[in-house]
Amino acid sequence: MMEAALYSKLENNLVKCRLCRHGCTIKEGKRGLCGVRENQGGTLYSLVYDKIISTNVDPIEKKPLFHVAPGTKSFSMATMGCNFRCSFCQNYSISQPPNQSGEIVGQSLSPRELAEMAVQQGCESIAYTYTEPTVFYELARDTMIQARKMGLLNCFVTNGCMSRAMLDDSRGLIDAANVDLKAFNPGFYSKYCNGKLEGVLDTLKYMMQIGIWIEVTTLLIPGLNDDPSEVRELVRFIKNELGAHTPWHVSRFFPRYKETGIPPTDAMVLRKVRQIGLDEGLFYVYTGNIPWEPGEKTYCPGCSYTLIERSGYTIEKYAIKDGRCPKCKYEIEGIEL
Repeated sequence: MMEAALYSKLENNLVKCRLCRHGCTIKEGKRGLCGVRENQGGTLYSLVYDKIISTNVDPIEKKPLFHVAPGTKSFSMATMGCNFRCSFCQNYSISQPPNQSGEIVGQSLSPRELAEMAVQQGCESIAYTYTEPTVFYELARDTMIQARKMGLLNCFVTNGCMSRAMLDDSRGLIDAANVDLKAFNPGFYSKYCNGKLEGVLDTLKYMMQIGIWIEVTTLLIPGLNDDPSEVRELVRFIKNELGAHTPWHVSRFFPRYKETGIPPTDAMVLRKVRQIGLDEGLFYVYTGNIPWEPGEKTYCPGCSYTLIERSGYTIEKYAIKDGRCPKCKYEIEGIEL
């Protein structure tokens, strides 16, 4: 436990958290919406700074980040907690208990120990992932500082519900982010996530402004966010506000958590949505959770040459040379390509 960053003390021992878009005003003895930040005697504390719930070495493609040091390993870490309530959450067993039962468990590891573990296991980056890294920001920030000293990249995998103040506080530390743009419908965010679309869109635009490499993921859920007209609006936002070079990952839904009555996304629908992205002018559109598809490959925007062939998370062919297409010399956007 440690004193939280980014909050203000108010009268009557109230505190105002400024870490995420919810901006919780928290009474003494209570926690914020995330369930992991608690007001104790008028001081806000992070309850997860020393409670690591999960660490693992993953291919960076699993984040998914396809344009960040392809083919390398990423040390993934998380604590419990999240500031969303997604009814289809894949990691609900570690994201939701703090705001349901109050349970918070985990292993005590220091930021330096975490960064050293990443180096020892041959990773080129640390991914703050699995739950929502915004809610364990103090730990993530201190780990990012250690990671930077050791020459590692820092990657956030996030729902995008962080405040601009948090992004300002972490300037120069976050190299890349995969942001879930779960739908392009405010009603979807309100009903299924307990969040707001507007805040996520602002986060995406601000990340771009301050120089964070962005890749966007949309989990396509049958009947909830797969309407073609809505999909086109989402794609146009990416192209117009973030740039046509921004990778978009369209992932297949599988029944999970509270949404067990919805069938998996049909593969043909996933392919059609990918085509919408390409037709609207995005350079890099990928399909996820459906292996051995053309949508796993990276093609040159200049000449359509196949630059990276993937099979699941394994790279079978890598043709980018000095960051460029070997055929037409187009410079491929990303980090350490």
